[in-house]
Amino acid sequence: MSRVSPGSPLAKPPWARLFFVMPQPLPILYVKPSCPWCVEALAYFEAQGVKLDVRDVTADMHQMRQLVSLTGQSKCPSFRYGDFIVADFGVDEFINKARKHPAVCAELGLRLP
Repeated sequence: MSRVSPGSPLAKPPWARLFFVMPQPLPILYVKPSCPWCVEALAYFEAQGVKLDVRDVTADMHQMRQLVSLTGQSKCPSFRYGDFIVADFGVDEFINKARKHPAVCAELGLRLP
């Protein structure tokens, strides 16, 4: 007879194992390296301590297609975190949109002015 240790996930009833919450992946920032708004956005997120999945759309056409599919355009920077999407923004525009989503700000640890 095999015994399951009390701390094991298998020690929980089967229905309880269905409620495992997947961690939120890193926010995605689509960029073009020569874009001054992208450089500004990268500096802003770095200053805020936000870790990003940075995707260069000029080096990877698959990423460009994802950007266009997601936002309907090819301009950068564009930001995605779950359902929160901000396309073709300057930092001030990002901050204004982020203020309307306090849960996102809290999850990302954004300190808005």
